[in-house]
Amino acid sequence: MPRLSEVIAALENLWPAERAESWDAVGTVVGDPEQEVGRVLFAVDPVRETVDEAVELGADLLVTHHPLYLRGTTTVAASTFKGRVVHTLIKNDIALHVAHTNADTADPGVSDALAGALDLRVVRPLVPDASDPEGRRGLGRLCELDHPLTVRELAARAAERLPATAQGIRVAGDPEAVVRTVAVSGGSGDSLFGDVRAAGVDAFLTADLRHHPASEFVADRADGPIALLDAAHWATEWPWCELAAAQLDEISDRHGWGLRVHVSTTVTDPWTAHAASTTSTSSDLGAPN
Repeated sequence: MPRLSEVIAALENLWPAERAESWDAVGTVVGDPEQEVGRVLFAVDPVRETVDEAVELGADLLVTHHPLYLRGTTTVAASTFKGRVVHTLIKNDIALHVAHTNADTADPGVSDALAGALDLRVVRPLVPDASDPEGRRGLGRLCELDHPLTVRELAARAAERLPATAQGIRVAGDPEAVVRTVAVSGGSGDSLFGDVRAAGVDAFLTADLRHHPASEFVADRADGPIALLDAAHWATEWPWCELAAAQLDEISDRHGWGLRVHVSTTVTDPWTAHAASTTSTSSDLGAPN
């Protein structure tokens, strides 16, 4: 079996830490570089549920998209929930490695996986990485559909293809508008509204859309209406786990490591229930009666 340091070197080659945003906290959080790694679990969040899953699975390494300590800390006491995560990992000889914004902009990255889950053909990054001469890395992706869909049909496809969450898919715009081009960005995406508008797409699928930015975006129809599809943050990033696991599988096969690579299907989206509005102002995106 490979040592942790060897596996981490392979992961760093996929998602170099220097390509993360300056505010981000990526890389190895806990783990002995000399420990052997035979089983790896990929998940979006380093929370109690996924750590317990790693323990039950007998994993030696947990790789997550979201950082454990994004803003730093002065304690890892087990009386805090993050401290308990650290204690559980160390007690069970499980390493934790994080690939966050360095995985967002990678080629392929988080938005490529999101586009793939929705059967969208990636054309180029929404916000290209200026340091990539080939123009393949960057934030978000501009995509095309093989066949036009209505906004209603695209939302239904997203609801079907992405992991189920309490939120589902929210839509702003005409449900019957025709969509041929789509911008996608896994995770929070309303900071990209200017880039989406400049790209001239028919729809933008992302997560965590806030009221005021979304309201202003749909009200600005100077260049034509662009539909917004707002999915759960966790759901838009989970497809990356499958992509990343496949990448590590390929590396393992190439090196003869024999790693057993798994993807967590535990839903760690914080929202657990949804009560549908029944007032006359509500809109149903389901099939017309």
